[in-house]
Amino acid sequence: MNRESPTPAPHPLAVSFQKYWKLFDIGIQNTFVYRWNFLLRTVFGIVPLVGTVFLWKAIFHSKQAPISGYTYPTMIFYFMVTVFLDNLITPTEDEWQIAAEIRDGKISAFLIKPLNYLGYRISLYLSYRVLYISVVFIPILILAWILRENLQFPQHGITWVAFAASTAMAAALQFLIAYSLAMIAFWILEISTIVFILYSFEFFLSGHVFPLDVMPHWLVGFIHWSPFTYELFFPAQVCMERVTGAALAGGLIIQAGWVALAFGIATLLYSRGVRKYQAVGG
Repeated sequence: MNRESPTPAPHPLAVSFQKYWKLFDIGIQNTFVYRWNFLLRTVFGIVPLVGTVFLWKAIFHSKQAPISGYTYPTMIFYFMVTVFLDNLITPTEDEWQIAAEIRDGKISAFLIKPLNYLGYRISLYLSYRVLYISVVFIPILILAWILRENLQFPQHGITWVAFAASTAMAAALQFLIAYSLAMIAFWILEISTIVFILYSFEFFLSGHVFPLDVMPHWLVGFIHWSPFTYELFFPAQVCMERVTGAALAGGLIIQAGWVALAFGIATLLYSRGVRKYQAVGG
């Protein structure tokens, strides 16, 4: 009697990929529920760049000289790159959503499912960022055309590879910092003060306001080793080819080290937080 051979079980990696791909799809669907809020936030998120252009135009007009090696075109290109990176990789309310799930007890559902919570949040983060940049890409292209005289794209192929790697690590670093902040909700119900304090330093020290290499020389050591430097400023410097050779390799290693440390802190806080959460909740 002929017997049909049993259907081989799907590979665990394939099952895992399908699971998190579904979460990615759910994240996109959830974003479209609030599509008008999403669209308005996306489009108007690049408005500050317009004000920045006029501000630095006035500064260079009055100074009539380069500033720390930046001319007006290179300064404008720097802010164009940082705005693009900010829209591409910066988490949007992820820490508040995670903290709310902890505070409201919704995280209990994840403790009884074969689902890695960090993987779940990464899937949602990626879905939002992909959708966000796909919408904001058109306004960015329009601005790029208007300011096309200031564009100075990398001239070497290796720079594009380094820029892609640095951008990916910057995204991981920003997300893991937001995730770690949210984990504090296991111990403190209201984390808004802590988030505000940290993000105040981050906004100033990541290169949002101005390039970090215009700061005083006595801060050079701190800037070189600060994790905030590698969230926006360093990838922008790579794209502008203002950091090359040994300095580029060293910067990428430091950035990778911060990502590894942030991952370790994030997983440690989650494991400790879940133990406390289960002990209190029974």
